[in-house]
Amino acid sequence: MGQTIAEKILSLHSYDDKSNGPLSTGTVNLQKVYANELTVARVDLFMGQDGTSPLAIKAFQEMNGKKIFDPAKVHLVIDHSAPSPNEGVSALHKLMRDFARRTGCKLYDIGEGVCHQLIPESGLAGPGSLVIGADSHTCTYGALNAFSTGVGSTDLAAGLISGQMWFKVPETIKFTCHGQLPKGVYAKDLILKLIGEVTADGATYLACEYTGETIAALSMDARFTIANMAVEMGAKVGLMEADEKTYQWLSQFTGQKFNPVKADPDAVYAKELTCDASHLVPQVAKPHRVDNVCPVDEVAGTPVNQAVLGTCTNGRLEDLRIAAQILRHRKIHREVRFIVAPASRRIFLAAIQEGIIQTLVESGAAVVTPGCGPCVGTHNGIPADGENVISTANRNFKGRMGNSKAFIYLASPATVAASALTGEITDPRIYI
Repeated sequence: MGQTIAEKILSLHSYDDKSNGPLSTGTVNLQKVYANELTVARVDLFMGQDGTSPLAIKAFQEMNGKKIFDPAKVHLVIDHSAPSPNEGVSALHKLMRDFARRTGCKLYDIGEGVCHQLIPESGLAGPGSLVIGADSHTCTYGALNAFSTGVGSTDLAAGLISGQMWFKVPETIKFTCHGQLPKGVYAKDLILKLIGEVTADGATYLACEYTGETIAALSMDARFTIANMAVEMGAKVGLMEADEKTYQWLSQFTGQKFNPVKADPDAVYAKELTCDASHLVPQVAKPHRVDNVCPVDEVAGTPVNQAVLGTCTNGRLEDLRIAAQILRHRKIHREVRFIVAPASRRIFLAAIQEGIIQTLVESGAAVVTPGCGPCVGTHNGIPADGENVISTANRNFKGRMGNSKAFIYLASPATVAASALTGEITDPRIYI
């Protein structure tokens, strides 16, 4: 029987319990695994951020962990509250720094960027690899043909000691997207449309495979946006096949050889869905659910108090460039606060060199430290009661940005920029 991408990658990292195990010097007997089976698999890379790593470190200590199984495979990122907004968070950051210094694992400190940009930039997550991270949006790396998924802090701690993780092999939904995205419509619009159709729990504990000419035509920046929001359907991973664009992107960061994985022609899927992207229009997710999606025209004219461009979903160079093209030689609305958070220092520098940051700042934007910025709601732009925010983030739950009495709308960088310009939710196509 054929296998899906998820089944193949987990098979390549699983082993027969009669062998010596994946971390021994003995022979490893790989085994094929299929949907709904349980397996123990060796993991290529572990990640934690400052919202979850302190809990993992404490669990590591409670498990009597003496050392990390392989420090080179463990990366910790300070990005959610960076720089620290208070003394309590500063203590947690210190805990992470001390742990990294003591164990030899990699630490990305404040200003380096969002974990879900830095891990791909590390060159360690790539085609066929298995990655776990103590953050739900670890599924982002599926754009690189990696099985990458979020886990709890306790699971991360156990993995740091053993180098392994248990998995229930997920069934897979296959999304085949046809047609070319129209002018002014982007990857964010496509994934919002799919989430609206599947619903927020329609893919719970499933893998998502994205394929078709629409996906093939997307840049890597755009593909990361699609994979990032797989979890907003409840999915465990969001996977794509590797192609020349994948390898060109990775070649900037690594010369490592990976093992790309494709689904077999006779792979068995839980469900197969098709989408015609050629007639798609800009989409907006209304408060307070990511699947509360509608065409932009249905909410056009809604007043906007704050606009946010960035996050692990849309803080990449292409996203900043799209917004700058709309805002060039224009000023944002006088009653809108426009916050921009580049996804990494590398992206920030590239945007400076390209003149993008100057354009955004001249339009009235406030650029904050590369990182998660206002998305989590710990600092950098907490809205007031009753205010409307339009954001390129991935979640709009009550309280997501730090105030349960605010209203968050999700949209593409183009729609966010156009709305910042007019002071109300606006179809960006009039500026494209």
